[in-house]
Amino acid sequence: MNLSKLAGALVKAKRPYCTAVIVAAGSSSRMGGTDKLSASLGGKPVLLRTLQVFQDCPCIDEIVVVVRQERIIGADALCRANDLDKVSAIVAGGETRAESVLAGLESANKKARLAAIHDGARPLVTREIIERTVHKAAQVGAAAPAIPLKDTIKRVGKGVVVETPPREELVGIQTPQVFDKDFIEGALFQALEQGILLTDDCSAAERLGMAVHLTEGSEKNVKITTPLDLALANLIWEERQV
Repeated sequence: MNLSKLAGALVKAKRPYCTAVIVAAGSSSRMGGTDKLSASLGGKPVLLRTLQVFQDCPCIDEIVVVVRQERIIGADALCRANDLDKVSAIVAGGETRAESVLAGLESANKKARLAAIHDGARPLVTREIIERTVHKAAQVGAAAPAIPLKDTIKRVGKGVVVETPPREELVGIQTPQVFDKDFIEGALFQALEQGILLTDDCSAAERLGMAVHLTEGSEKNVKITTPLDLALANLIWEERQV
């Protein structure tokens, strides 16, 4: 074994096995009829761009992809055609995000100690963001990338402002959100049992008292939800190619 391979093997041996769960089971309801995961980003599908970042990230040991039932065959073909050999399973998602994430976690390798849960429609995440968040979670149990908010946020009730929280106390949370795998699996299962609707996975951890530590995110780590997001993502992609 040469020195570079030996160094890589030593680093891998010293860190927890990490499974990336890529959640791509949404309905693209706000995309005006376009499927955001198969939409083009720099000439390739959004989902492929997302998967390739995790494929190339050394701190990710395997990838589980969660899609709608009818997209499993297409997703499998996409992974095979692009040599995504870290993809170990492609599974059907559920009616809610929590159900979809749990489906992915249940298919993770038994060796997994960390789970990096990421939006399939967030293709501009960087290796640096992933590595920072995985390493922090390995130390403290739960971590997520965040960015400061620019806008003033209002809490409202019946169309009337109720409160203006201090902006310096607010952040925008991104993905991947990385957790001790067994803990987040139990937290999500409990939330489902109790009928709690969650918009992100950190919420499940917070409910059980787990402190989620923040890492540096990026304004360019955008989630594609609307056609405007897709247009912005393509501009960012083009900028990165220069």
